[in-house]
Amino acid sequence: MSTIGELLASGTVRLQRSGSESARLDAELLLGWAIGAERTAVIAHLEASVGADAEATYETGLARREAGEPVAYVRGYKEFYGLAFSVDARALIPRPETELLVAEAERVAAHKLISAPRPAGTPQVRVVDVGTGSGAIAIALASLLRRRRMLPEVSLLAVDVSSDALDLARENAVGHAVADSIAFVQADLLPAAESAFDVVLANLPYIPAGDIATLPVAASFEPRLALDGGPDGLDVVRRLLAALPEALLPEGEALLEIGYDQGTAVEAAVAALPGEWHCHVQADLSGRPRLAHVKRAAGSGVGSAAAGCVAAPERDR
Repeated sequence: MSTIGELLASGTVRLQRSGSESARLDAELLLGWAIGAERTAVIAHLEASVGADAEATYETGLARREAGEPVAYVRGYKEFYGLAFSVDARALIPRPETELLVAEAERVAAHKLISAPRPAGTPQVRVVDVGTGSGAIAIALASLLRRRRMLPEVSLLAVDVSSDALDLARENAVGHAVADSIAFVQADLLPAAESAFDVVLANLPYIPAGDIATLPVAASFEPRLALDGGPDGLDVVRRLLAALPEALLPEGEALLEIGYDQGTAVEAAVAALPGEWHCHVQADLSGRPRLAHVKRAAGSGVGSAAAGCVAAPERDR
């Protein structure tokens, strides 16, 4: 009977040979999945023996990872903002950098709820998550607002062009007990029948088409629709920006995740919008420009000079 330490050592070597850039971490996660334990417990008990069934499960997981399949798909779940989300080939795997979008969405939504009196009959704050995928952004936001007892005052809409992705998002919403608080709609960007929103959230595909082939092999298992943003990566982002004059309420704000080198192109797209708009790009925890905040400039109207997009200082690109 093999020990945890022995299986980790052999698994790490196999994954290194297959080209994994995080072989040891992958092995730890897969072994934890196989034996039903947290990664920290795996690391802390290297001398413990592993049963035959768990070892066989681990071997299966290693083989799938050797073939390039993402660890999250092998395990069937991914941690995001302190929550576990079911993931599979129907949608993009949530990335850690997207947690910034959730944190800012909570801040913006909460500010709208507490910055002015809300007498009985005041409309809910309307929030839409465009390209929801697994539902991670909308569900994490709903969970945060529920903790703050603000969820009843917020209307959450999650939209995706893929019916398969929406099915996965609904499953995750049920799993986190927020399915009754989020409406799921299939549409290309924004549903035509919807009125304007207070907050527009989006983590749309922003990888340039020519760069897709250079991504780690694990990305080939994810839906190309969720990755491919066209020649410069911003085809879908530009379409959403062009929709903002009608989709965003006068005091509304859009939060869009973008690539670290796309600030200038986003600036040009914002500058092309009718009216006067303000945009700044916030850096993520790695210091890379990541989140575009877009809203109308104070007192602006259609026909005013357009404002640009100011990128946050870069560090350690």
